[in-house]
Amino acid sequence: MKKSNVGMLFALLFLVALGVGPGSRTAWSEPAKSFPTRQLTYLVCFDPGGQSDREARRQAPLLEKFLGQNVIIDYKIGGGGALGWRVLTKAKPDGYTFAGFNIPHVILQPLQQDVGYKTEEIVPLFIFHKTPLALAVLETSPFKTLKDLIDHAKKNPYLVSVGGSGAYTGYHMATLRFEKLIGAKLTYVPYTGAAPQMTSFLGGHLVAVFGASDDLTRYRDKVRILGFATDKRFPGFPDVPTLKEQGIDMVEGVDRGVAVPPGTPPDVIKKLEAAFMDIASKPEFQEEQRKNGFIPLAIGHEEGKEYLKRMTALYTEIFAEVKKR
Repeated sequence: MKKSNVGMLFALLFLVALGVGPGSRTAWSEPAKSFPTRQLTYLVCFDPGGQSDREARRQAPLLEKFLGQNVIIDYKIGGGGALGWRVLTKAKPDGYTFAGFNIPHVILQPLQQDVGYKTEEIVPLFIFHKTPLALAVLETSPFKTLKDLIDHAKKNPYLVSVGGSGAYTGYHMATLRFEKLIGAKLTYVPYTGAAPQMTSFLGGHLVAVFGASDDLTRYRDKVRILGFATDKRFPGFPDVPTLKEQGIDMVEGVDRGVAVPPGTPPDVIKKLEAAFMDIASKPEFQEEQRKNGFIPLAIGHEEGKEYLKRMTALYTEIFAEVKKR
């Protein structure tokens, strides 16, 4: 073989190895095209039995059907979700690991302290529902109205305990905002998830909770809701007034979705996004969400990134105001 031909052969082999020769593919496009080819991991960052866990388990079999691979649930619990989100941001960005995430949790936690991840490292894949929050006491509580509770809190600083899921989360922020607006001192009690929060509350260990709409729907016969932190009355409890109607100008809730590690390839994101969109578009899935006390959403990757940016600006301002107290 001539020297020139040998040189051309080695050059061609080199180009093919790099993936830039004729008919070649980029380093990520081949795995993206066949993705997924093995088991996927869905990280849940809160306790079993809570909203994040129940939603992941509801979605997992539907994801398996769409993607053609097993989806396992893996718990990374701690720091009000921060441990799991730290694990997510350090995971290999290949699409095989994704995690449930909550707004405003992923915004508020990095504002308060170093939690091992930054908000901008959370890459929204899909946002599937909203959970309004409401202030509630037990049905057996002596507080029959919102005014009763507020009057008691003003006369007894720190004696009104309010439970919530995590520190510097939507639940915590709701308590801090409420405390500031009514001019009283409350005691916020954080739990590692909504499941232990509600267990403690139902057991009589808390005066009140800022509870998620789905939990309050599940235990509607055991609780008395004093007001929803919504603009309009919540459809599941049409007779319960909003906090706004009672002179407390605040709206608070938790958006839940799924995020992937930074650097995940666009083609892989598109495939996963399509799977979650397929689930969210099913009428029976939407109906189940409403029945269980959620507000169904279907916010994809690009829209989700913009939504997270808007919420980051909003909660950064709210956080600064609350910290002034």
